[in-house]
Amino acid sequence: MKTSDFDYYLPEEQIAQTPVYPRDSSRLLVYDREKDIVYHKKFSDLTSFLKKGDLLVRNNTKVLPARMFAKTENGGVVEILLLKRFNLTEWEVMVKPGKKARVGKTLKISDELSLTVQEIFDIAGTRKVKFNYDGVFEEIIERYGEMPLPPYIKEKLKDQNRYQTVYAEKDGSAAAPTAGLHFTEELFSKLNEKGVEIANVLLHVGIGTFRPVKSEDISNHHMHSEYYEIDAENAEKINKAKREGRRIIAVGTTSVRTLESACDQKGFVSACSGNTEIFIYPPYDFKCVDGLITNFHLPKSTLIMLVSAFSSREKTLSFYETAVKEGYRFFSFGDACLIL
Repeated sequence: MKTSDFDYYLPEEQIAQTPVYPRDSSRLLVYDREKDIVYHKKFSDLTSFLKKGDLLVRNNTKVLPARMFAKTENGGVVEILLLKRFNLTEWEVMVKPGKKARVGKTLKISDELSLTVQEIFDIAGTRKVKFNYDGVFEEIIERYGEMPLPPYIKEKLKDQNRYQTVYAEKDGSAAAPTAGLHFTEELFSKLNEKGVEIANVLLHVGIGTFRPVKSEDISNHHMHSEYYEIDAENAEKINKAKREGRRIIAVGTTSVRTLESACDQKGFVSACSGNTEIFIYPPYDFKCVDGLITNFHLPKSTLIMLVSAFSSREKTLSFYETAVKEGYRFFSFGDACLIL
């Protein structure tokens, strides 16, 4: 398939610049695949479409304040974006402009934090760097880092927590799993009362979120690897739901990629961890996932390709066109859709 097959028209004013309050007041487009019907609801109406025994699988990664600015020895300014941690001091980072971050160069973020470039990766042009500091790294970057909002968001985020899910737990992401931003503790309480169960998985979102698909033949696109894990307790929750024929509904494309990376041909998962480069596009046989909650994604992105694998390219572009006509808000701070 071609990258251009996943293009659609979107007016710029429908790119959401700010989150809505409360979180679950965002709109929800529901697409029922069996009935081929689209419903227009609020996200808080999610309880009407989930039933007792459904298992919601969510990604409990936590976004780091991963965007920082450093100075070169000559006083130039370099933007640093944390992507993936290798060990206590070494990270993969994105650097702009790259020409100021050659191997061996030291860049200074503050008196207590600097980094030295160790290696340039050929595939993505990212760098392996070693951070130099004394103390706790996470505490230090809280002082000097910013939330790494996508480039299409031009407005400054007033409340940094709005780019975190309410269930974010494990530091490591360079971007939020945005489908989860719509959930509130109150909504989880209502789902619990209805008998909907919750399982947590982990995928640290990396450069794959930011990289456009440059090849016209999508099969030539290479996904950057991202760390994922499923512990024994949550693996058993997923497998129990699978054995009992209950629906497994993924919150976001990152949860889908985690589940489909970890499962066998029958859809059962093992407690595991590792790195995944899984790239899901049509045609694809989903082995573990029965439903998907997701935002509206960029044209020609790997994310809209994944959604198209789940509900067909034609149907996806059709309800995207409907969402545009109905004035839905798109991308990270935009509205959501539920595909069943």
